[in-house]
Amino acid sequence: MSHDLRRLVYYSRNRIGGAPEAMDGTLRDILAASRANNARVGVTGALMFNAGCFAQVLEGPEAAVETTFERIQQDERHGEVSLLAFEAVEARLFTGWSMAYVGASKADAARYGDMAGESGFDLSRMTGDRLCAVLHGLALEEEEAAAA
Repeated sequence: MSHDLRRLVYYSRNRIGGAPEAMDGTLRDILAASRANNARVGVTGALMFNAGCFAQVLEGPEAAVETTFERIQQDERHGEVSLLAFEAVEARLFTGWSMAYVGASKADAARYGDMAGESGFDLSRMTGDRLCAVLHGLALEEEEAAAA
C-alpha cells in the first residue's frame, strides 16, 4: 500500500451559465485546464458536470490532492463545495484523467456529444463511496465505447 495515496470525493453547485455556445466553450476550457493542472501535480480522477453541479473524484499524493481541492474551493465557478470523502487508499481507481461526463438527460447528451453521458443520480443521496462507484462505472462505459 502506498502510504501517501489519497482519494477525495466532493460535489459542488456550479455557477456556470450563459448561452449554449458560451457554455460549450467554458466547459471545454474547464475540463482541459482541470486535466492539465491535475496531470502536472500527479492527480488523476473523474469529473462529471451537469446543469447544476460538479461531482469529482481526485486521487494522488496527499499534498497534491489537498492543494488541488483548495484550488477548487477558491474557484468562483464552484459554490457550496461538499466534501464526501477523503481517505487513504491502496490503489488508484482512476489511473488516468481521461473522462468528463456532462449532463443527466438525453437533451444534454445530444448537446454535448462526446463529453456527454447520462448519470441519473441524486447527489443529495450520495455518499463518497457511492459517487465514486457511479463515476467509475461511467468511466468503464466510456472506455468500452471508445474501444468499440
